Amino acid sequence: MQPYIVSFIFENREVLTKRWEEQLQEVRKENYLNSISDTVYENTNQEFMNFIFESVDRNQMQANERLTNFTDRFIQTGWPLAYFTRGLQSFRRAILATLSEKEHNVDQLLTLFNEVEDWIDGIINQLVTDYTGSWEDIFEMQKLSLLELSAPLIPVFEGITVMPLIGTIDTNRAKLIMENLLDGVIKNRSQVVLIDITGVPVVDTMVAHHIIQASEAVRLVGATCILVGIRPEIAQTIVNLGIDLGKFPTKSTLRKGMESALEMTNKKIEEI
Repeated sequence: MQPYIVSFIFENREVLTKRWEEQLQEVRKENYLNSISDTVYENTNQEFMNFIFESVDRNQMQANERLTNFTDRFIQTGWPLAYFTRGLQSFRRAILATLSEKEHNVDQLLTLFNEVEDWIDGIINQLVTDYTGSWEDIFEMQKLSLLELSAPLIPVFEGITVMPLIGTIDTNRAKLIMENLLDGVIKNRSQVVLIDITGVPVVDTMVAHHIIQASEAVRLVGATCILVGIRPEIAQTIVNLGIDLGKFPTKSTLRKGMESALEMTNKKIEEI
């Protein structure tokens, strides 16, 4: 950025700050931050403005690094990207309005306008990039966490484990189910595994294929798989699609499946 603009910003910092603060109050009225208290909002405004002013005379690499650190911190606290982009647009308007009052040479003014535009646009572009990258990382971590939680293998008795499935099963989730299933069978030394599909809304050919694969994999490691939670509408869909689930036992409810599992492991429950 031209030394003249750097000097201009520092020399007119008080005027620019006042104009910027007035415009930031308008930004708040646009429903971005209605739930934020006045104190927090004012403190954040002050920090935001100080950060931008301090970035004026830094080299590009230092400014970009500081901006990334600044952005990461506010992403974690849930501040919307719109606040910062609108705030920077407000700062640009404040600079241009002040420049218009001080500089009367039209050609020079246009040059300075373009310089300010490029500087602010660069900051906004990096903000958008940082926000996008951070949210993608957060989304992927949350997605992985949800996938891990969505396919647990629960030991209920010695030699008997249950895997309750809830929600839609896609290819990625089916792969995770298979991995958790095989690892859990070996870890818990399971003889019988009950796969409960009560919470699976739709069983189509793909879902059935994944379940059959899981059953075959369990059989290969020396355990038996029982499919439970087959509701009437699911049973009808399976028949209509011509899906063959005859290779492993099926039960309508988890309770009936548990009774079969107890029989297969030579156990029974008695009332005392």
